[in-house]
Amino acid sequence: MSYHILVVDDEKNIRRTLEMVLTGEGYRVSAVPTAEEGLELLEREELDLAILDVKLPGMSGLDALKRIRERRQGEPQLPVLMISGHATVKEAVEAVQLGAADFFEKPIERDRVVIAIRNSLEKWRLVREVTQLRARVEPQLEMIGSSEAMRRLFDEIRKVAPTKGRVLITGESGTGKELIARAIHRLSPRADAPFVKVNCAAIPGELIESELFGYERGAFTGAQGRKRGQFEIADGGTLFLDEIGDMSPSAQAKVLRALQSGEITRVGGESALSVDVRILAATNRTLEEEVKGGRFREDLYFRLAVVPIQSPPLREHPEDIPVLVETLVSRFCEENGFRAKVVEPGVVEAMMRYHWPGNVRELKNVIERMVILSESTIRPSDLPDEVRGATPVATPESGFRPGVPLRLFREQAEKAFLLDALAYYDWNISRASQALGIERTNLHKKIRGYGITRENRGG
Repeated sequence: MSYHILVVDDEKNIRRTLEMVLTGEGYRVSAVPTAEEGLELLEREELDLAILDVKLPGMSGLDALKRIRERRQGEPQLPVLMISGHATVKEAVEAVQLGAADFFEKPIERDRVVIAIRNSLEKWRLVREVTQLRARVEPQLEMIGSSEAMRRLFDEIRKVAPTKGRVLITGESGTGKELIARAIHRLSPRADAPFVKVNCAAIPGELIESELFGYERGAFTGAQGRKRGQFEIADGGTLFLDEIGDMSPSAQAKVLRALQSGEITRVGGESALSVDVRILAATNRTLEEEVKGGRFREDLYFRLAVVPIQSPPLREHPEDIPVLVETLVSRFCEENGFRAKVVEPGVVEAMMRYHWPGNVRELKNVIERMVILSESTIRPSDLPDEVRGATPVATPESGFRPGVPLRLFREQAEKAFLLDALAYYDWNISRASQALGIERTNLHKKIRGYGITRENRGG
């Protein structure tokens, strides 16, 4: 692999020397005299390391370092080496505080710089590999389940992923809508291209357009240079618009135009840019109601909801809780350097009674807390009070309970009925299926679907 290094120094001899040395080491080098040119190059090309002079005409090297860090928030940090012939101790300290990998005074010692570059690039490579590995593995860890609801979801993901269809993912907060989007991207032909997430609810309405479409220098106060928008960054890949129901009407109109034409225009710009982006959107709102209320464009809704996918709440598939608990306890023990912890059966039983208004996200937080605070065994006393004292889900005997949907009531009632029948016939599947009036294969399917076993009677 040939690493691409950016050198920014206003001294021509320094640029030429570094370019010659680094090219001799097998690196690809781009050398420019100003920070503005360097930042513009960063927008256009993928770079692996930057070497910045502190004192530059126009924008200083320290200000450029700040811009690089702001640009790469949430991503692995690009390694940056700072050089200077006149830097103060204060400037050197500030450079390190801003995340510079190293600081060199002129004249530059060739061997020391070469070693620093090698070490920084090796660390950069490892960090990116870990980040990519987590992006592949973490969604798989959290999208767990063998219930009918999860099998149906996995089947929908497998069907839609290879296509070009736009997907609208709906569901309550904490059900894993982003994980669904990442799984679709990972299984699509665009898997090696960028997956870019925009949280529409977290960006102020007046900034959402410049975030999505970018801006030209001077487009508004503070726009000191050109900035690529998320549509451009995601070109060739997938753009995930999370909480799209919170998008402002003006941004909705621009997104609609982008979907219709395949072109975008930066804020303050005049020329249109072609982009090839697959849009995945998600919301915890009912967009049909938002359309009726005039808060969301109907034409945009129909453009986005080519394939709707519902992310099921955890209370509709509680039979997946045992395997979620087992997997997440193991994961958090490993992350925190703990020995594997035993989970007492009463813990899982209490968790299956609880309604989980925060869904899998809430379950994950509770498990992480218990792993950290418990001893070698996780006991019911380690559960939060609201989970430990949860009221059982409604059954035909207990009647209606607020917050329990009809679908879950039916599933729990059927599960209880099957358990009684199997116990009555001492788990003789043939006799139980005859008494229930269903085929043996159908009974086996229901047993698997509900996670029923002879040992734990389904948890």
